[in-house]
Amino acid sequence: VLSAQTEAPFYEEWWFLLVMALTSLILILLVVFALVLHGQSKKYKSCSTGKTISNVEESVTLDNGGFAALELNSRHLNI
Repeated sequence: VLSAQTEAPFYEEWWFLLVMALTSLILILLVVFALVLHGQSKKYKSCSTGKTISNVEESVTLDNGGFAALELNSRHLNI
């Protein structure tokens, strides 16, 4: 009877508190990771159609701008 009264309950033992702390940390990290992934997928879904059009336009303007800038730079160096 004396040994039962002096023993601490299992939820006050150091190993149980450590397991609960690590489990809580893992759950919090999983929730944060899921929210970040959900936010990124929502961002890409909303920009997916406009993004492909803008990428095509950017590549065309970059190509044209690149050639124009090259011509201007070579003319400037020749002068």
